[in-house]
Amino acid sequence: MELMIFIGLQASGKSTFFRTHFATTHELVSKDLMRNNRNKARRQAQLIEASLKEGRSVVVDNTNATVEERASIIQIGKMYGSEIIGYYFESRLKNCCDRNQLRSGKAKVPDVAIYATIKRLVRPCYAEGFDRLFYVRVAENFRFDVREWQENEVKDG
Repeated sequence: MELMIFIGLQASGKSTFFRTHFATTHELVSKDLMRNNRNKARRQAQLIEASLKEGRSVVVDNTNATVEERASIIQIGKMYGSEIIGYYFESRLKNCCDRNQLRSGKAKVPDVAIYATIKRLVRPCYAEGFDRLFYVRVAENFRFDVREWQENEVKDG
């Protein structure tokens, strides 16, 4: 059973990556789907726990920008003996802003939200409790390049 945590800016490809790689095998938990919920963090924890309790693998598709945001998710996964896997979406600010402009409706976020997230974004590390970590980069034709994590490698720009 896996608990996957997606980490990256808005419009960095996280949701598309979920749809193309995990939609048929993993439950999706995303605060974007909880628009009218007053306590999204609590609801997210409830949904993750319910899925893991039933033995279903989960993908948490949010920015998960800080160590603190990830810690509570990792704690739930450890409680249920899940393998904790992080996917860090390499993010060039300009590319994310450009992709965001192509979005419509509620999927489009104000640019200021992307700027606020990049200021908080902390690269994950194994010390947080991850069993495995990967880099994900949007490649040509909206394909994804996925590579094993190198703890000291610097990739963003």
